[in-house]
Amino acid sequence: MPTTVSKTRDMLVDVARQLFARMGVDNTTMNDIAQASRKGRRTLYTYFKSKNEIFLAVVESELDQLYKVLLEVTSRNIPADEKLVAFIYARLDAVKAIVFRNGTLRATFFRDIWRVEKVRKSFDLREIEMLQGILDEGVRTGVFQMPDTDITALVLHHALKGLEVPYIRGVMGDNINQRIKRRENVINLIFNGIRVK
Repeated sequence: MPTTVSKTRDMLVDVARQLFARMGVDNTTMNDIAQASRKGRRTLYTYFKSKNEIFLAVVESELDQLYKVLLEVTSRNIPADEKLVAFIYARLDAVKAIVFRNGTLRATFFRDIWRVEKVRKSFDLREIEMLQGILDEGVRTGVFQMPDTDITALVLHHALKGLEVPYIRGVMGDNINQRIKRRENVINLIFNGIRVK
């Protein structure tokens, strides 16, 4: 994609994201996006066939930001167990920041999670690969012991997805002491399990 085409598309996505955050997806029209971007409707429809398509592009751009955060964590030169904990909390914090930054888009995220899920498929696969990379590194260095890093990465991925909504809503701890205690519990659960040794 030529640079000017890419820049125009990125600008339209950013304008749409801001409008969705301020007015809500349902209350934002393609005409609103065209006017706010100072581009004609024809230009907007050149890039996006519908408001749903631009909404999905907004979600995809946010997931790209999340991916960059997680790549930074996986590239750190720290032991695999520390990297895994950093990955988990960087991911949860980044998802929470994305949802809160997008204002009324937050309501759409919770109400229409299945529409978001369609866009997440590609991100989910990349995330599972990153988790498996951390686990493989841990097994190689003797920090972790597990028969199958593929399945473990998949289980961790789905566990993290399941924690998103409670984490965003503050169920994982409202004050710093609760968060620290729950963080320690999560770390203990991941690394030590629940069975008495």
